[in-house]
Amino acid sequence: MKQEKIALTALALLCLLAACGATPPASDTDSITVTDALGRTVTLPELPQRIATAGRGVFMLNDALYLFPEVSTRLVALGKANQEIQAFLTLVDPAIDEKTLFEVQVSAEQVAPVQPDMVILKSYMAETLGQPLETLGIPVVYLELEQPEQYGRDLLVLGQVLGNEPRAQELASYFQKQLDRVDSALQGLLESDKPRVLLLQYSESGGTIEWRIPPAGWIQTTLTERAGGIPVWKEAAPGGGWTNVNLEQIAAWNPDWILIIQYAGDPAETVARLQADTQWQGLAATQASRLVAFPKDFVGWDQPDPRWALGLTWLTTTLHPQRFSVDMEQEVIDFYRELYGLDEAMIRSQILARIDW
Repeated sequence: MKQEKIALTALALLCLLAACGATPPASDTDSITVTDALGRTVTLPELPQRIATAGRGVFMLNDALYLFPEVSTRLVALGKANQEIQAFLTLVDPAIDEKTLFEVQVSAEQVAPVQPDMVILKSYMAETLGQPLETLGIPVVYLELEQPEQYGRDLLVLGQVLGNEPRAQELASYFQKQLDRVDSALQGLLESDKPRVLLLQYSESGGTIEWRIPPAGWIQTTLTERAGGIPVWKEAAPGGGWTNVNLEQIAAWNPDWILIIQYAGDPAETVARLQADTQWQGLAATQASRLVAFPKDFVGWDQPDPRWALGLTWLTTTLHPQRFSVDMEQEVIDFYRELYGLDEAMIRSQILARIDW
């Protein structure tokens, strides 16, 4: 009898609410909660339809986002990237020029007018841009995408906020497969069989040439070690940025391999000049034809961009062809077809044509 009275009371209350035009509280079943790269729990009321990227290192975010096909309709604003990444994005999103483009140095007040549901930032932008955005009531999700081991985690976060977790799982499996097959090929490799490797970034400004080595904790060092090489510069670059070195130091290291990185310009042309330079001809790597360019298409393959998978594959087959030999042209075709949905004709004309092996 008591239960019947409770049921009748509840029914009467619902009728009263309906008569007064009131509605029950909205359900939160459509909300999503993610844990970002900083370990923060971010709850969004629904899948974001207006996404923006901004700040430094944004090319890593943009290239990772476009691994998901639905991004072209969700990304309304993006940060300007260096190298030639904007030209690449026109291949995967013909409407890219219609989106708002932020300068690298952008404020929260400049981002707010595009009315984003969410802004995706690199984790090191938390204080300078992320906190001001959150003060304005704009949700922020942070990603790292700096090392191969972080890729699966960050892609799963993107899959959640885009409502496409199956694609995220598929992508995470792809990148893990690239790591696993290299690890399998190099299993049992003795330390004495690992070549000594030097990665050098070449840059020239106003007639002044600079040589730089990457920090020990950056992906260039990681790729060298994962590919079965010994990074000779590791102890000399413990800091958080590129370190300048001179030719005397390069000669003192005298590595088995020298790999030239050049973000602005053609590294293959630079290698050809170095091979003809008498100062470089005395180096062991030059004499053994092991002074080579690290490949690039729109951007270099040595960076924490999805192309790191191509960089690792190329570097492993370069250092250890007897253990790991692949058709790099086919690798490039498979990469851009599977990850970005480009057809083979476009890949050959727009991407492979840019690579000077």
